[in-house]
Amino acid sequence: MLSPQPNRWVVLLVVMLAFLPIVLDLTILHVAIPSLTLALEATGTEVLWIIDIYPLLMASLLIPMGTLADRIGHRRLLFIGLSVFGVGSALAAMSPTAQALIGARALMAVGAAMVMPCTLAIIRQTFKDDTERATALGIWGAVASAGAALGPLAGGALLEHFWWGSVFLVNVPVLMLAIPLVFFLAPRHAVLAEGAWKPAQALLLMAGLMATVYAIKTGLKSDGAWWLSLVIGCIGTAMLAWFVRIQLRSTHAMLDMSLFSKPAIRMGVVMALVVMGSLAGVELLLAQELQFVTGRSPLEAGLFMLPLMAASAVGGPLAGLILRAVGLRLVATGSLALATISIAGLAYSDFNNAGFGVAVLMVGLGLALGVGLTASSVAIMSSAPEEKAGSAGALEATSYDLGTGLGIAGFGLVMASSYQRAIHLPEGIAPEVAAIAARSVGETMLAAQSVGGPSGQAIAEAGRQAFSTSHSMVLLSAAVLIGLLSIMIFSVFRQQANEHVGAGTH
Repeated sequence: MLSPQPNRWVVLLVVMLAFLPIVLDLTILHVAIPSLTLALEATGTEVLWIIDIYPLLMASLLIPMGTLADRIGHRRLLFIGLSVFGVGSALAAMSPTAQALIGARALMAVGAAMVMPCTLAIIRQTFKDDTERATALGIWGAVASAGAALGPLAGGALLEHFWWGSVFLVNVPVLMLAIPLVFFLAPRHAVLAEGAWKPAQALLLMAGLMATVYAIKTGLKSDGAWWLSLVIGCIGTAMLAWFVRIQLRSTHAMLDMSLFSKPAIRMGVVMALVVMGSLAGVELLLAQELQFVTGRSPLEAGLFMLPLMAASAVGGPLAGLILRAVGLRLVATGSLALATISIAGLAYSDFNNAGFGVAVLMVGLGLALGVGLTASSVAIMSSAPEEKAGSAGALEATSYDLGTGLGIAGFGLVMASSYQRAIHLPEGIAPEVAAIAARSVGETMLAAQSVGGPSGQAIAEAGRQAFSTSHSMVLLSAAVLIGLLSIMIFSVFRQQANEHVGAGTH
């Protein structure tokens, strides 16, 4: 039996410090959207891309970066990724236009894609004992879920005193501490993977994922050219199919398709997609509801989400105990069922007069998502062989960020479509103003600000009513879909009812 690494818990602390800014930036912008929309005069489409380019581009690069890390070393790529992420953060803070901010967020995504699979791989290689590894992955899950939930609170606190760019600039001092710690303390493990890294395959995967997601985003828009979205979607799907075919035939594949032969890994991927999609989508809509509709400040909106943040942080370590007691299938289905109940309850909640019941629902949702995310991490990383740790970490992180991107895109686009049908602007508004105001709640508030007076107030009130109605409909629809998925997972993985991660299949 291999002796444990003496400083393994210090290594975990360093890795978590490097990981925190990456996951924080998945949601920190949510409470900044109203301020950012007004400051940069961003359209609804630009706002969605400002938020979404980060997780979507990151998701498309995670698998290539994970396999690159297996070839050049996880410590080296982690160091490079943190440096790139820091430069992107500084550029984002100083962006003069919405387009410049989208570009800076894209650079941040490249750096983040280097960092995320390395954190999981270093944990996998540093902790040899199954129990300690499950604990370490539980802490990783707690940081992931708590960081995503902490984003709105951190953003709100910063916006209370500084301009919108501060939500990016705050990354810089953290990275200045993390980068030297990674350089001196991160372990230098032997490179385990063979074969040359193939950038053409990386570009093929990136193009396929981005084209497919872009097609979904544009195809769901009420004013979109559906035929063009269909063509782009077919091209993206064909690219992904080509990528899979290459992986199946390659001796040294970028993505080891044999990972999907393990039921625990398949379940983990589905859980990561659903959990992060739900968390990101709910937070995005809730942040706008609290500020645009109820008139709360960014800090007040962040504090309102505190129960969600605290519960998700507790859910990570708690998941390790529950997994050993009841097995992966019951944890997966149970967390999704709890998320269904919580989101359905929030759909019928009055956020103007939120009481104890809303706080309980937020805690329930946070626990469900924290447990679900950790369950997905343990399922994937504990079922993967050590020499594929980087690839498995990239697969988990890809599911994590693709879920975030699809959650934001899905919730945002369905919300926009519902909002455009629900809004009833007052009569007498100029047609060009009405056309802009009906696109999204942010553009409604911009239009109200430009018109001013009683007419502007009437436009703003129409936007608040439409958003509140649409918000409830979207949350209820999400609850139904998650509930159906919970039933599906319970049925499909019936044979894994007694599986205990790390202990094999019973």
